[in-house]
Amino acid sequence: MCGRFTITDPLEAIIERYMASIADGFEYRPNYNAAPMQYIPTIIAGKDGNNNLGALRWGLVPSWAKEDKIGNKMINARAETLAEKPAFKRLISSKRCIIPTNGFYEWKKEGSNKRPMRILMKDDSIFSLAGLYDTWTDQDGNKLSTCTIITTEPNELMEDIHNRMPVILHPDDEAEWLGKDNKNVQSLLRLLQPYQASEMRVYEVPKEVGNVRNNNEGLIEEVG
Repeated sequence: MCGRFTITDPLEAIIERYMASIADGFEYRPNYNAAPMQYIPTIIAGKDGNNNLGALRWGLVPSWAKEDKIGNKMINARAETLAEKPAFKRLISSKRCIIPTNGFYEWKKEGSNKRPMRILMKDDSIFSLAGLYDTWTDQDGNKLSTCTIITTEPNELMEDIHNRMPVILHPDDEAEWLGKDNKNVQSLLRLLQPYQASEMRVYEVPKEVGNVRNNNEGLIEEVG
């Protein structure tokens, strides 16, 4: 699964990376411990063909849901079953997004202990997690836009840590994933593969990252 990540680059770097415009009302601050049910930076293709940088709440609430509590259970979506699950299959062709990050956390089990690890690119660059989004409306007409992060099988780097990893889009595939005119579901599903392990690295971080209330630069410092 993917339950925590970081996005700590300057806003200008994110805008430049995705050639994005800022959505109305979007406010950014570095996040060293992004967690479910928080609003997270998200890239969505606009109607004019340009990318928009805004915020979606992490934890998908389908438009047909009776209440928004379901979002707690839908922070991730398995790539292998996207086309089968009612909450996700209708979103693949029209409501895809990218979650920018510069690293994600996973806990490595060793007996009864769990060691928090941070996984990132070897060059520390921003990379793109594949996601889906939807908009839910409550009984009073208030709208809530939410997202989920897609996961897949682990690559060689991750398989010793966890049996799942988030889908990281290759930079050359990002435009295809975001493209509003792309309705080819089978072609899109083929993009959801484990990322090349040779381009990634991992290191242990402080146990304080386990508490969502902790959010500071010390969480990404290497232990040992």
